[in-house]
Amino acid sequence: MSDLSAFFQSVKLPVMPEVAHALIRTLHEEDIVLGDVRNIVAKDPTLTAKVLRAANSAAIGLRREVGTLDAAISMIGMAQVRTLALTACMNVAFPVAPGLNRTEFWMNSMACAGYAQWLAPAAGVDWQQAWLAGMMVRLGELIIVQTAPDTLPEIERQPQIPGDRWKREQRVLGFTEAQVTAELARRWRFPAGIVQGLDSASDPLTAVPFCPLGGVVHLAGWLADMAFTEPEVLDALPSAVIAKLDLDLDWMHKHMPQPDSFLDITSL
Repeated sequence: MSDLSAFFQSVKLPVMPEVAHALIRTLHEEDIVLGDVRNIVAKDPTLTAKVLRAANSAAIGLRREVGTLDAAISMIGMAQVRTLALTACMNVAFPVAPGLNRTEFWMNSMACAGYAQWLAPAAGVDWQQAWLAGMMVRLGELIIVQTAPDTLPEIERQPQIPGDRWKREQRVLGFTEAQVTAELARRWRFPAGIVQGLDSASDPLTAVPFCPLGGVVHLAGWLADMAFTEPEVLDALPSAVIAKLDLDLDWMHKHMPQPDSFLDITSL
């Protein structure tokens, strides 16, 4: 990881709003009070509006519309309101670099988050952590492109099969976008479990000990890159990772979600 340390010496870290840092701090608190998250989000009217739009989106699936943070917390829970708020903050803090399509980038990131959330319970992983890690894992590519723009053509060279981007980053840079995101999450003081999951996501089977969250995000990243809706794509996933997570492929075939059911962060 010495290459990564040297890389970060020239990285200009994204500026996260204080409300985001306050929300990250609550991730460490097991006995967080509902009102604490509400009060943090409520300090930013723009963020509040985005959270409510997300809560009312078809992806969340509420039976009735909510108009206040209290109602949103009551209907979908404090943890999901916090996750939606952090997602909205990340979307603002990370402008997509020239050469990358913003809509496609965030659709891919939200698909990864959605697939990670879907796989998490079956793998014994916290689904909120899986959502966050899935949403964040590709952010490292934006840092890479910002700091070393000459690497973009090779990293994004077509055709690109699932998992190929990680291999190209490793070959060109000596580390991957997932490891860059993990280092960023460590500096922003995300919980150690999320940092470990991100750090191992590009190659989870080499992590010692194995990190289930990393395995879940790895599979979710493959699915997001496939961009297909038929369950048959599941047969192309790395079988060793599926086995390590003890996932039931038949169950996955029967319950695979459609990408259009995931939250569209670009509409917020």
